[in-house]
Amino acid sequence: MKLLLKDILYKVGIEAVKGSTDISVNKIEFDSRKVHDNDIFVAIRGTVSNGHDFIEKAISLGAVVVVCDTFPETISQGITYIQVKDTNSALAFMASNYFDNPSAKLRLVGVTGTNGKTTIASLLYQLYKKAGYKVGLLSTVKILVDELEYPATHTTPDSLTINYYLNEMIEVGCEYCFMEVSSHGIHQKRTEGLHFEGGVFTNLSHDHLDYHPTFAEYRDVKKSFFDHLPNTAFALTNVDDKNGSVMLQNTAARKLTYALKSYADYKAQILENQLSGLLLKINDNEVWVKLIGTFNAYNLLAIYGTAVELGMDSLEALRLLSELESVSGRFQFIVSKDKITAIVDYAHTPDALENVLKTINDIRTNNEQLIAVVGCGGDRDKAKRPIMANIASQRSDKVIFTSDNPRTENPATIITEMEAGVEPQNYKKTLSIEDRKQAIKTACQLANANDIILIAGKGHETYQEVNGVKHHFDDMETVKELLEQLNK
Repeated sequence: MKLLLKDILYKVGIEAVKGSTDISVNKIEFDSRKVHDNDIFVAIRGTVSNGHDFIEKAISLGAVVVVCDTFPETISQGITYIQVKDTNSALAFMASNYFDNPSAKLRLVGVTGTNGKTTIASLLYQLYKKAGYKVGLLSTVKILVDELEYPATHTTPDSLTINYYLNEMIEVGCEYCFMEVSSHGIHQKRTEGLHFEGGVFTNLSHDHLDYHPTFAEYRDVKKSFFDHLPNTAFALTNVDDKNGSVMLQNTAARKLTYALKSYADYKAQILENQLSGLLLKINDNEVWVKLIGTFNAYNLLAIYGTAVELGMDSLEALRLLSELESVSGRFQFIVSKDKITAIVDYAHTPDALENVLKTINDIRTNNEQLIAVVGCGGDRDKAKRPIMANIASQRSDKVIFTSDNPRTENPATIITEMEAGVEPQNYKKTLSIEDRKQAIKTACQLANANDIILIAGKGHETYQEVNGVKHHFDDMETVKELLEQLNK
């Protein structure tokens, strides 16, 4: 697909140009290794490498256009150089233009916040599929172009990938797309140039402080997503979260709220909370749902509010809510032959872990043990490690600290940093087992009939990353296999 460079540059903040923009080009790349003849190379300043160091390599591979924030010392003949203020932002607008602005051709809703993004986006996809629509999904777990599934590598993909898949969705006739919007994605301008019909805020808690220097910056980055919504969009926020109203302060979008505890446009009350589901009263109508726990009541309320704001009949939205099934790795559970319940959940932040444990404790009778298997990821925010260990040891009868994805860190060091958060009265409750499979096996061996095992941290992930290498590992698959072995 060949396009004119000047058309691809529409809305890009250009500071200077060397060469002609009235030329046809092949495609856009920001990885110099993927450049071919007649391509545009966008030099991105990343956290690991700087694309400006690879301009000469890109030209040698056939790039005819270079987009950069600083002109290189050597200017090659016959090459067009475009200087912009921010190459991340430029890439976002260029990608959108290249694919003929696909986000404006469907109804795109972004979901942001610390916890709940995957569940809300995935269940909105599920709800609209049940309603008979062709739908797209951009999530941590997977990318769906209606029925076609692709692996996801980031919560919010790069701008080229986003627009590529949005275009694929248009090609197969999708009318809606639901997208997780991460703080990294917002900060790196990956969502610029996209036309959102709505934005949803879930909650804000301790996460990604390895990337954002302060919690205030993390909050403000999330807020900037709502700041950029157009007045044709809606902004739906959880006002039970203390940062919920902050998200709406400067938005031009239609302001809407949801809550369990506060006055809101979309209000829910939990009438029953059982392992088999929830009975909710949403805006004066009762509905039984298959999902469990207070955190899912919030998620379902956000889904209901989004569907109604997108024009769905409110009773139809409630009917479809009652049919929704839990998302992979999000409070997913099995019950073994000897009545041991094993729950797998992605909880990898203090807030998410506390929510899951509180949910289990609200449902259980206390005649059974709650055994938690908890780890923390390597090369990530270290401050949350002792906090998560403290929460797990307070709210469980037994806790096994283990490896999550240690990445390039020593797993033993991570576990030691977790153990530092355990209060003296809870020491006896804890065990530390570095090998994750062995930790899950020990939990199964310690469990008796009717006991509950929570395996937290990895959820839907089907790998464990050790020293930069990913090995197959699936929490649900592992616990199923181990419980079956113990039943033999």
